[in-house]
Amino acid sequence: MNRTASEVKTTRTIAPMQARRAAIAKAKAIAVNVPANIGSTPATRFRGDADIFGRLVEDHDHHRALLAMLSATHGHSPERERLFVELVKEIKGHAAAEEQALWSSVMRNPETTEDARHAVGEHKEMDKMMADLAARDMASPGWLRRFAKLRDEYLHHIREEEQEQFVAAQKHLSGSDIRYMRQVFNRRKKQEKAGATIEKKLSR
Repeated sequence: MNRTASEVKTTRTIAPMQARRAAIAKAKAIAVNVPANIGSTPATRFRGDADIFGRLVEDHDHHRALLAMLSATHGHSPERERLFVELVKEIKGHAAAEEQALWSSVMRNPETTEDARHAVGEHKEMDKMMADLAARDMASPGWLRRFAKLRDEYLHHIREEEQEQFVAAQKHLSGSDIRYMRQVFNRRKKQEKAGATIEKKLSR
């Protein structure tokens, strides 16, 4: 059922900038001396909302900060290793929970099936890129170059979700659906992140 944005708008939890700052602070706690200069973030109407989309954007901002911090590290330092492990577990846990809470339902609707398939397909590509990085020497000159490619791909992925795929999905979900999905996501994210492993596999 198609509805206008005003008809499906949910209650805001916190102000967008406050939500963004909280996500960055969470990343900074991993390596307090590494700067988290994420710059401006793509516009999204979901930041700070009390539903599945607001919760996903919260994670995205956390991931943006981790990516920026990793870009500021040097060699095989304890900070680079700690931040990389956190990033991998975060993205794996996030993607798995997102697929279970949101995309599994969205995929059933013919009008949004392709968006769901596209998002899930990109999750698999991220897994491959992270496994390739994990298998390489963090101190090598090529590691940061390969990481930059992962960073750019992931930033593109989450921008596309926030500005296109979430908008399309929201039109076909009720307010109660998207609030319930947040509960499912939170439960699954905790479990999926706890069980996430760092796979090492070089890409060809």
